[in-house]
Amino acid sequence: MNRFIILLFALALFSCQKSGRVLPYYDSADFTPKWELPANNEFHQIRAFSLINQENQEFTEADMEGKISVVDFFFTSCPGICPKLTSSMTDLQREFLDIDDILLLSHSVTPDYDNAAILKEYASNHGVNFKRWKLLTGDRSEIYDLGRKYYFVEEDEGLTKDEDVFLHTENFVLVDKQRHIRGIYNGLDPNSIQSLIADIKELEKE
Repeated sequence: MNRFIILLFALALFSCQKSGRVLPYYDSADFTPKWELPANNEFHQIRAFSLINQENQEFTEADMEGKISVVDFFFTSCPGICPKLTSSMTDLQREFLDIDDILLLSHSVTPDYDNAAILKEYASNHGVNFKRWKLLTGDRSEIYDLGRKYYFVEEDEGLTKDEDVFLHTENFVLVDKQRHIRGIYNGLDPNSIQSLIADIKELEKE
């Protein structure tokens, strides 16, 4: 009898390991987890948008379709947290360099200064691989609205701010192939980045 119980436990453990961890969905700035999508599939998604990448090409929500995206917000002249955020993104680029369905998206929060040429120079200086990692600029109101109202990158605090208040956060946001938010992580914390890497690998199994 004891052997039978042990066998059942082993089979259950194997099943859990095989299936992996299921990532929740998020549809609010308080990041309350949801464990399944509604039947009508009406769930929070990153909305349609149009921005410009470091090669001066249009980048839209269509470019995210079928990709797992990691999103952050930075600016090239930032002397504070941004260099560390760029370092963390570099770690992600290195980890997933050869995985075509992974996309890294860094949005400039000073787009009036960070035009495509400035972003291209920054990319060259920081080893950004264009295939894997896009630096984005465009209309300030578009970027700030996306960051606060759709990516929830500043969590609850962002909902009460308007475009005149500077957007600055260490958060990375994980978005799945259908543009649903699946996680938020501290881009300054190596342990959080390791959790992000693990969660990306789980999403790849979906």
